[in-house]
Order: sequence, then C-alpha cells, then structure tokens
Amino acid sequence: MSTTIAAPSTPAQGVTVRPLPRRDPLPAELETPMLDVVVPVYNEEHDLGPSVHRLHAYLDRAFPYGFRITIADNASTDGTPVVAEQLARELPAVCVRRLPLKGRGRALNNVWAASDAPVLAYMDVDLSTDLSALLPLVAPLISGHSDIAIGSRLARGSQVVRGPKREFISRAYNQILRRTLSVRFSDAQCGFKAIRADVAERLLPMVEDTGWFFDTELLVLAERAGLRIHEVPVDWVDDPNSSVDIVATAKADLKGCWRVGRGLATGSISLAELRRPEPEQPELPGVPHGLGGQLLRFGAVGAASTLLYLVLFSLAGTLMGTQLANATALLLSAITNTAANRRLTFGVRGSGAGRHQAQGLAVFLLSLVLTSGSLALLHALSPDPGHATELAVLVAANLAATLVRFVLLRTWVFRKHSSQHRHQQRNSA
Repeated sequence: MSTTIAAPSTPAQGVTVRPLPRRDPLPAELETPMLDVVVPVYNEEHDLGPSVHRLHAYLDRAFPYGFRITIADNASTDGTPVVAEQLARELPAVCVRRLPLKGRGRALNNVWAASDAPVLAYMDVDLSTDLSALLPLVAPLISGHSDIAIGSRLARGSQVVRGPKREFISRAYNQILRRTLSVRFSDAQCGFKAIRADVAERLLPMVEDTGWFFDTELLVLAERAGLRIHEVPVDWVDDPNSSVDIVATAKADLKGCWRVGRGLATGSISLAELRRPEPEQPELPGVPHGLGGQLLRFGAVGAASTLLYLVLFSLAGTLMGTQLANATALLLSAITNTAANRRLTFGVRGSGAGRHQAQGLAVFLLSLVLTSGSLALLHALSPDPGHATELAVLVAANLAATLVRFVLLRTWVFRKHSSQHRHQQRNSA
C-alpha cells in the first residue's frame, strides 16, 4: 500500500491545543493495529529490504498485539521507492508513504498524524538498537503509565558499541541540553522512540522542526508540559556507514536549542493547554467532613501520634541529646500524623500527598518551636529537671501544638478539599 503525503505547512504561532485527557490503559482488542512502527528513509535501497524483513519477523514472532510497519520515504532519489513498494507487496503488515520533501522530523510528523494506531513508534532503518527493547518501550504506553517512551544509550544498563568521536558528540549534546534547557531525559537523539497517539495529536502541532532536531524539540516540550517520559536502556551498535552529516546536524541542533529556549523564556511557546488535569482527590467512603467528626478523628490520630512521639523520644534520648531527640521524634511522628490525618480525618487520597507532606512539615517547624522553646525555658528555670518533668512539659507543649496543627491542617493544608466538601453539602441541602 502506497500513499503520497503533501509537505506540511509551518505551524502558526499560538496554535490552540486541546488539554490532554487522563491516561487510560489501551484495550487489548482493537480493529486497528496497536502499534505503528515508522521507518523514515532517504536513499536506503541497500539496507531497507533486510532491515524491514528482520523487523517484521521479530514483530510477528514476539509482539503480542497487532502491528504495522510504515516506510516513510522522504524524497529518495535512488531505488528506495521501488524496494519499499516490493516490501509492501510481500508483507501484509507493511505500507509505504511518500513525501516530496526531505526531513526525518517532517516524515515522522506526517505519518504519525495520519496513523490510526493508538501507539506510534519509530526506529532508524539500520536497526542499530536491539529489537528486544521494543516491547519494554511500548508497554508503559499501552498500560497508561507513560505518555512517551525513549530508548537511551546513556542510561544505566545500556550496552553501546560506537567510536569515540560519536560517543563524545552524543554525550556533549546531551550535556548542552541539560545546561541550556534543564532537561532530565538522558538521550535525545537515539532513533528508538514511541508515543501515545492521543498525546501526539496535541503535541505534534507544536513541534516546528522538520529535521533531526524534531526528537529533541518534542521531548523538551513534553517534559516542560509535565508529561511522563519513560526511558528504556538499550543495546546499540553504531552503523559505520551512516550518511548523517554530523557537523551540519550539530549546527541545526544548536539553532533549535536557541529557538526553543527563547520561545519558552519569552512565553511565545505556551504549554498551558497541553498539561494534564490534576487527578481529583476522591473522598473515602463513610468519612464525614463535619467539624465534630474531624475533631474526634483528629484527636484519636493525635493521641496515637503523641504516644508514638513519646516512645521515639525515649528511645532517641538514650542515643543523643535532648533537643536532637525531640526534633527527631517530632519529625517522624509529624510525617506519620500528616499521612494519617490526610486519609482518616479529612478523607483525602490520590495525588497531592507530597505537597501535603511539605505543608505538614511547615506546621512541624511551628510545633518544633513550641516544644523546643518549652524545653529551653524549662532548662533555664531548672538546670536538672528530671526526665519525668521533661515529659510533662513536652506533653503540655504538644497539646498546644496539636490544637494549632488542627487549625492549620483544616484551614491551610486540606483547605481546598474541605471547602469543596462544604460547598457540595450546601448545594445538596
């Protein structure tokens, strides 16, 4: 099957992108292939046939879902189109798409945008990457765990065979990305990537590059938008006959870094509508949010936390000074207390636990001031007060800190959740 695709126009500035939906696992049974693997080629008449036969044999044997291999011929001038058409006739899962202009990014953008498969991938025609990494690459996308998956030659566990020149250039380029664009992914240019189609639909219109920088731009925008990028260590063997112009590609990549960095800094590249919505925090069934019920549950959690604190303080006091023992016991009991109140007192679960713990630690600092100040005052009045007196003072200080803690948890840490529930109660009244 062969299709000719017109060259794309440059995306307009300020393109509107619909917000991404939440990730869902993809159904195992589909009328369309689960995976569309794109192989972009330009003048590859000698390598194309053996590589596609090898890729098709592997997918047919080891991939548990339906698949398609799309040869994206971007303006080849040798016998590549003839070889591609022959492969499409021989192998039922192979199709060919012809583009009138060169550019790997242009080919991927067009073919991915036109595909009906829910998972889109691509790999270089030389198949430098070991194909055994393909299923680990796409599995997180199928399960809904991630938005994009990339093969990494620089991740721990990868095995790479290539010359020192290419090794230096690859590592230098990725260091430039880290220093200039503050990226966290480890390998931008490995020709082994996959993306969910629902993500590509919204992300591709924002990617301007049509050449080798396409990969980097797509990953930078995805990461800045908070999308989840999964990295897979790969075994990779360099193709010594590669026709890629390293110097020209490096120059184009540096220009792309400047363009994207400037766009992000000035706000001309806006990613607000590409971000996924925050998951809602569902209430636990049977947990009322009235003040009386919250006070009762908070008191029970507080009593348990105070007991935990006293045990930890007594144990730590045998190993360290009083002030350090107090801070250690209070920190550990505060983390436990925040987690328990989040779930039991205020009926919150789901995302936001890290933020709530950070806010809870701010409340912990206030508790530390109250209890440590009480200890300091006690020792100022009585140089040797005795362990029982210390415990009594700390219990009283903790009771005061507990009251302050409840007020702050209700009005600050879990304020949004509590106010939403009260609003729902008023609407249902």
